[in-house]
Amino acid sequence: MAESVDCVVIGAGVVGLAVARALAVRGREVLVLEAANAIGTETSSRNSEVIHAGIYYPQGSLKARLCVQGKELLYDFCEQRGIAHRRCGKLIVATSEEQRARLDSIAQHAAANGVNDLRLLTRDEARALEPALECVAALLSPSTGIVDSHALMLSLLGDVENHGGALALQSVVARAECLPEGILVHAADGTELLAKVVVNAGGLHAPDLARRFAGLAAEHVPRAYYAKGNYFTLGSRAPFTHLIYPVPEAAGLGVHLTLDLGGQAKFGPDVEWVDGPDQLVVDPARCAGFYGEVRKYWPGLPDDSLSAGYAGIRPKINGPHEPSADFVIQGSAVHGIAGLVNLFGIESPGLTSSLAIGEHVAQLLEL
Repeated sequence: MAESVDCVVIGAGVVGLAVARALAVRGREVLVLEAANAIGTETSSRNSEVIHAGIYYPQGSLKARLCVQGKELLYDFCEQRGIAHRRCGKLIVATSEEQRARLDSIAQHAAANGVNDLRLLTRDEARALEPALECVAALLSPSTGIVDSHALMLSLLGDVENHGGALALQSVVARAECLPEGILVHAADGTELLAKVVVNAGGLHAPDLARRFAGLAAEHVPRAYYAKGNYFTLGSRAPFTHLIYPVPEAAGLGVHLTLDLGGQAKFGPDVEWVDGPDQLVVDPARCAGFYGEVRKYWPGLPDDSLSAGYAGIRPKINGPHEPSADFVIQGSAVHGIAGLVNLFGIESPGLTSSLAIGEHVAQLLEL
C-alpha cells in the first residue's frame, strides 16, 4: 500500500533544496529524497562557489533571467541568515588590443540582461585594484561574489524542516508511474509513495530518472552529456582580492582565477567531455596548459605552483559541438502530466539561480 504525500522533491543538491524550501514555505508537505548519504555531494559541492552577475547568458534565456533574479535573492538570503559570503567583485580582463573591443560588447550584452553595474577600467585603474594583474583594459563586475555553498544548503534544509518538511537520505528512486490519481514513486528499497507533486531535481541523473517515469513521453527527455571541469589549486596565497576572468574567446571562457572565502586561489574549470558522472579524478598532466593561459594576465605565476585540486561534472543536455543549452524547467504545459516538474541541464549558474528556480517551480505548479 503506497503512502500518500503531498510533494516529493528528488535530489538534495542546492537546487532541489531551494525548490523544496519554496514549496514548504507555501504550506505544502514536502519530502526530499536523496540517493547519497549526505546533501549536495555532486555538482553542488564540486564547483567554484561563485555568485554570478548574469553577464554572458543569452538575452531572454532562463539562465539570464533566473541568474539576475537569483543573485539578489541569494545575497539577501545570505545576509539574513548569516551565511558566509563575500561580494568580492570580478575583473574581466583584456590582455590584447584585439580583446579590448570585446569589453564594450560584453557590457552591452550584460546591460540587456539587466546587469547595469559593470564599469570599464583602464590598465592603470585595473592595476590599482590588483597590482599583480597584467592587462590592457578590464571590466569590473562589482556584484559578482562567492558563497559557502554547504552552509547555504544547510540553511535551505533548515527552512524545509522548520516548515514541516523532511529529508530522507540513501533513498534511491527506482522508477515512477504517472497515474490519474497522482505520481507513484517506487524507491529501490520497496517503499511506495503516491504524490500530488513530484519535482525531478536529480541533477546529473535527472534525464536518466525521467526515462523511468512510466507515462512520460520519451520526446520530453533530453539526452544527458557530461562535461568535466578540472580545478588546479595554488600552493601559496594569491596576490588578488577579486576574481579574474579572461575575455571569452571562441575556444571558451579561458582559465579563471577564483577565490574561496579563506583566500585560497584555484584555477579552472576547464572542459573535458567524459562518458559518465563518476569520472572525477583530475589528470595532473592537464595542468601544463594552465600556466601559459594564466600568465597572460598574471605573469608572476611561479613555476610548479599549481597542483591537482578537484573536479566537478556539469549536467549538460547539449553535446561538445552544440551551442550551450538553456535551463529546461518542464511542467505539465509541455509534457501533460499534472504535478510533475523536470529540471534538466541545471549547470552554472544553477547555484546563483537556485532560489529563483525554486520560485519559478512553485509558480509553474500554481502554488
